[in-house]
Amino acid sequence: MDDEQLISIGAGVLKSEADSITASIKSLDGNFAAAVRTILTHKGKMMVCGVGKSGLVGQKIAATLSSTGTPAVFMHACDAVHGDLGVYEPADPTLLISKSGATVECLRLIPILKKFNSKIIALVGNLDSPMGRDCDIVLNASVDCEADPIGIVPTNSTTLALAMGDALACALMKARGFTREDFARFHPAGQLGRNLLLKVGDVMHSPERCAIVSPEASAREVVIAMTEKPLGAACISDGHGRLCGLITDGDIRRMLRSVSNIDSVKCGDIMTKSPISVSAEAPLSEAVRLMEARRSKLSVLPVVDGGKIMGLIRLHDIYQQ
Repeated sequence: MDDEQLISIGAGVLKSEADSITASIKSLDGNFAAAVRTILTHKGKMMVCGVGKSGLVGQKIAATLSSTGTPAVFMHACDAVHGDLGVYEPADPTLLISKSGATVECLRLIPILKKFNSKIIALVGNLDSPMGRDCDIVLNASVDCEADPIGIVPTNSTTLALAMGDALACALMKARGFTREDFARFHPAGQLGRNLLLKVGDVMHSPERCAIVSPEASAREVVIAMTEKPLGAACISDGHGRLCGLITDGDIRRMLRSVSNIDSVKCGDIMTKSPISVSAEAPLSEAVRLMEARRSKLSVLPVVDGGKIMGLIRLHDIYQQ
C-alpha cells in the first residue's frame, strides 16, 4: 500500500465515525433529559458499568463525570457480582454500557441493582434488546456500521458511546452551573491546574528584571539591555512607565540582516507599536490563549495595568513546573 491509500483509509475511518455521531443527534429525546435529571437530583454518586471495550469507555465516562462535578465510580460488571456491589449506597443510579444490549454480565446485574433502588440508565446500540427493554432509561447509541475494514471492530460504536458520555457530562455541568473555578479545584496538579489556578502576576518577571528602554534609545542600547536581562524581549516605555512598544529577539535579528550601523537605528523604528499585552490579574490560561491561539505564536507578552508596564511573561514561564 502506498501513502495515499493509507491516508485514504484513515480519512475514511474519521469520516465514518463523525457521520455516526452526527446521525445520533436525531435520536436524542426525552430519555436523555430524563437521564440528566436522574443523575442531577441524586445527592450521592453514580455508578458506571461495562465489559470489554464498553468497560474502557465507561472508565473514561466516569472520569469525565467526576472531574466535572458529578461523583462517579466505574465498576466492572464481573467484579460487581464478586463483592464490588458493596460500594453502592441506596438509590445510586447506574449507567450500563453495551453495544448489543445483551451483555450477560450486565444483564445479571439488572435485578440486583433494582433491589438497591438504583435507577438504571442503559447506553446501548440496540434498543430492541434485553437491556433496552429492562432498564429504566435507555439512551440510543446505535450505529449503522463499524468503520474498520471487516466491519466488526468497535470503532463507530465506541466513539459514539464516548460522545454520548461527554454529552451527559456537559449537560450536567450546565445544569449545575459548573464553573472554571470549580474545574480548577478538581485539577490542582499538572499544567491544566496551573493554568487555571495561577494568575499571570504569580509567574511574571517584575520590571526590575526586564529590559526597559525609551523609543529614542539606539538599537545597540536595546541589545545591551536585552543581554543583561535576557527574557527574549524589551519593553519600550514612554518615559512615564507606560508601554508604547515591544522589541523581541526576532526583531533584533531581522534588523541586523538589513542594517550595518546599529547605532543609527532607534528603538522606535523597529519596535512593535501597541503590542498584545495581558493583565497581571489574568489567569495563566488567558496568557496561553493570547500567545498560542494565533498563526504566528508569541513567546513573550508584556504585562500591563492601565497601560503601565508591570513586567513580562514568557511561554517558558507558563509551562515551567
